[in-house]
Amino acid sequence: MRAFDRSLLDHTAFWPHIPRAVTSSATSLSELRFDNTFVRDLPADPDRSPRRREVLGACYSLVDPTPVAAPRLVAHTREVFDLIGLASASARTPEFAAVFAGNLVLPGMQPYAACYGGHQFGHWAGQLGDGRAITLAETLASDGARWELQLKGAGPTPYSRTADGRAVLRSSLREFLCSEAMFHLGVPTTRALCLVETGEQVMRDMLYDGHPQFEPGAVVCRVAPSFLRFGNFELPAARNDVQTLRALADYTLARHFPDLGVPHDAASAREIYVRWFEAVARRTVAMIVDWMRVGFVHGVMNTDNMSVLGLTIDYGPYGWLENYDPTWTPNTTDAQGRRYRYGQQPNIAAWNLSRFASALVPLLGETTGLQAALEHSVASFDSQLRAMQRSKLGLADSVTADELAQALPERLHACELDMTLFYRRLAKWACASSGWDLAAEADREAAAMIDTLSYAAPSDDDRQQLASWLLRYARQVNAEALADAVRRERMDVVNPKYVLRNYMAQLAIDQAQAGESGLIDELLQVLRTPYAEQPEAERWAQKRPEWARHRVGCSMLSCSS
Repeated sequence: MRAFDRSLLDHTAFWPHIPRAVTSSATSLSELRFDNTFVRDLPADPDRSPRRREVLGACYSLVDPTPVAAPRLVAHTREVFDLIGLASASARTPEFAAVFAGNLVLPGMQPYAACYGGHQFGHWAGQLGDGRAITLAETLASDGARWELQLKGAGPTPYSRTADGRAVLRSSLREFLCSEAMFHLGVPTTRALCLVETGEQVMRDMLYDGHPQFEPGAVVCRVAPSFLRFGNFELPAARNDVQTLRALADYTLARHFPDLGVPHDAASAREIYVRWFEAVARRTVAMIVDWMRVGFVHGVMNTDNMSVLGLTIDYGPYGWLENYDPTWTPNTTDAQGRRYRYGQQPNIAAWNLSRFASALVPLLGETTGLQAALEHSVASFDSQLRAMQRSKLGLADSVTADELAQALPERLHACELDMTLFYRRLAKWACASSGWDLAAEADREAAAMIDTLSYAAPSDDDRQQLASWLLRYARQVNAEALADAVRRERMDVVNPKYVLRNYMAQLAIDQAQAGESGLIDELLQVLRTPYAEQPEAERWAQKRPEWARHRVGCSMLSCSS
């Protein structure tokens, strides 16, 4: 079993053709360069209207954003400005808010909505598509990096079905903050450039309980090398449209997996498409392992929400584990079946990969290579998860370390301990010594952990079981001759002190709806260095407050935009 690869904390490692350091020179909006390969190289829907319809034989529909009443910039991310080579001073111009609310399309932009399908909650849903997302363009930074700029909430598209294509400030702010939080945690993710209020009200039934209300509308600009999903390939495969499927696959290989080559005959096609699936599977496994590492729960792991680049996309009813519970899901829609619960995420990812593999079968004409690659990726989940769990404990690869890691979740669950805070406290526990009674120390530490980290009142037996685990852990630390300082350094690299708890996002939403954005900026600053101590931000490294236990937006959320 290999050790957990901490280089995965820098997800730019997934894209060797994208420079790690930002070397772009800052430009104004009018100086951005666009090269829209998706529009240029792939088949288009011939109908230019935004009317809802089935779209056949096409990868996208050209559609302009719908202008809004009064666009106003709420927040922006300076690192993403640097990434695409845009001068931060541009954010202060009225033109910026107009462009990223959808009121102004710059020369060279070619807005479109992508056509895709997907499996939702385990069932084939047919055509879905970008119902409230519109890609403005692909922009080229001066360092050669290519970034897709996509507006979420910019109006109806042919894929909106019965919806209005809009988004509310509440969900847009959550996506804006979480995109950046995940990036700085080292989790592969799309990014967020800015958040713009529209000056319009949007009707939403937040909990789908028959009580719709008007909420302020907003548009978030998402940034990624691509937003291609498993569902982009599933739809033409389901329609037996092999021509469109092959065109999209070969485009994806050329643009996003250039090291694999592009098929030129049947033999090379079988080899290259299988290697491509293997690459997608590796990235997906790495992404899910990182979700599990930081306690993130996506909430809606439908195949149309799975990126072929292994990026976390579509932040809806997400959440972080607080009191450790592997059955927890933040999604009200998933409350009964809990299909997308925290502990199920690796299994769902494997199932989604099997659906993606099935979509590629028409390109190969056989399943042997894909089946072998799928089985290998499923097997790799187990070894990578175990390596990650050992790394969270700061321990070396051993049978005992694996046993400790496997036994810990039951202890955390029984005592309702806060997952994030537990690992940071464990790293600080001075247990690398035979100079004192380790059993007594373990008893004291278990009591202190329950007193400060628990959301319940565990029984005496649960407290004793936790103490017993801590004693076994301390003995393993000493067996490895692992100094406390070394162990803490190892653990603090992979165990964040700060995550975007739902109540934190909700406080920022409350303030933003009142016209203030100071808390957004404060949280962005804290989340930029989530592994650092940051004594000035200590209030964000505490248990979820009791008032947030059952409050809407802090515990369970819906898919409502």
